[in-house]
Amino acid sequence: MSAWEVIIGLETHVQLSTQSKIFSGASTAFGAEPNAQACFIDAALPGVLPVLNREAVVCAIKFGLAVGGSIAPRSIFARKNYFYPDLPKGYQISQYEIPVISGGALTIRVGEQEKIVRLTRAHLEEDAGKSLHEDFHGLSGIDLNRAGTPLLEIVSEPDLRSSAEAVAYAKALHALVTWIGICDGNMQEGSFRCDANVSVRRPGAPLGTRREIKNLNSFRFLQQAIDYEVRWQIETLEDGGRIEQATVLFDPDTGQTRAMRSKEDAHDYRYFPDPDLLPLDIGEDWIAEVQASLPELPQAMRARFVRDYGLSDYDAACLTATREQADYFEQTVAAAGRELAKPCANWLMGEIAARLNREDIELAAAPLRPNKLAGIVRRVADGTLSSKLAKGVFDALWSGEGEDADAVIAARGLQQISDSGELERLVDEVIAGNGKSVEEYRAGKEKAFNALVGQVMKASRGKANPQQAGELLKRKLGSV
Repeated sequence: MSAWEVIIGLETHVQLSTQSKIFSGASTAFGAEPNAQACFIDAALPGVLPVLNREAVVCAIKFGLAVGGSIAPRSIFARKNYFYPDLPKGYQISQYEIPVISGGALTIRVGEQEKIVRLTRAHLEEDAGKSLHEDFHGLSGIDLNRAGTPLLEIVSEPDLRSSAEAVAYAKALHALVTWIGICDGNMQEGSFRCDANVSVRRPGAPLGTRREIKNLNSFRFLQQAIDYEVRWQIETLEDGGRIEQATVLFDPDTGQTRAMRSKEDAHDYRYFPDPDLLPLDIGEDWIAEVQASLPELPQAMRARFVRDYGLSDYDAACLTATREQADYFEQTVAAAGRELAKPCANWLMGEIAARLNREDIELAAAPLRPNKLAGIVRRVADGTLSSKLAKGVFDALWSGEGEDADAVIAARGLQQISDSGELERLVDEVIAGNGKSVEEYRAGKEKAFNALVGQVMKASRGKANPQQAGELLKRKLGSV
């Protein structure tokens, strides 16, 4: 495999979060009965005319600003001509020669490494309908509810070199479009779908022939599909075969890709400007208005977390993976105190993340809200709770027991023992009852000391301050 270089570019269809379609007033809500949300314009009845949805353009401008792209002062809608049963007009309204956004870039992280992925373009277009092949007694049906749903198609340069990089890019793009509020990101409902263009070549050779894997609606499928396609292309070439340009589908059940049709080129679609739509003019005033509405972007927030909270680049990147997580962190720090930013981050990336994963829920559904987590962090910091006791309080609050950390501590009697007199009594009892461990420690066995600390923690039922107990043990054992 190392004798081959993998070349990947992604085309991502992002469904824009508008209440109505891109060229009609029909609803974009998901889950309606078939054809309940298709109006005359979506069905392409004779004489109807499309009207551009302003909010869809706002979404495109937001994206262009977020990735540092060039926003075209004038762009043109074109007709992309092809026949398919769920495309009632016989063409799709899209953009070709002059897209609304050109260029831009997205920074991805794979492990500890960062990489900049260049973007070719982002253009506005309408979605097609959907063919239904089930429960029709051998026949097919057409649902036009999706027809006309606004999409922003985002095309990357072929800068990706592995399935891991492709997934990292898709996740970063998904995080960005949800962060700036232009897409709900629901992959199960088709709001975010990727097409992967994959080819292989010998290092330094010209680009190989690409095959396009269509409609990948999960990050796991994206990785599996690319990995299979890369293996297939390399094996085909090494066996003396040749790669034909094609559009392929990925079958999750078999883990394989299969050819669907030969891949069309742009000239096959006979693009020409749509005569029913005026050019889209975007002035500087409009761009400035949209710029003012953008939230703080992930990269800027990462830099601020490092600067203001003293976090590492890695921690800051993890915490800004989603806007929900970044907001949760900042709310926790606001309640706990800025000096406790690092332990707040540790709890969020540790216990919170593990519990969310185990219960398969999103952060928004977590029963432990930021102010309650902040209470745990404060009590560990002031010595009231040991790390072990704090996890017990965390479990109690997660399950709905108690109003806050202090209430759980009081109800369970979990205050950490930091009183020097009480600790000294426990230490004396442990020294007196563990003569063998005392002698082994004096003989230089560090493990024996850890065993003695463990006995103090056991005698106190986990309530002793472990640092104070260790210091007291060392002082007494040094003077015995």
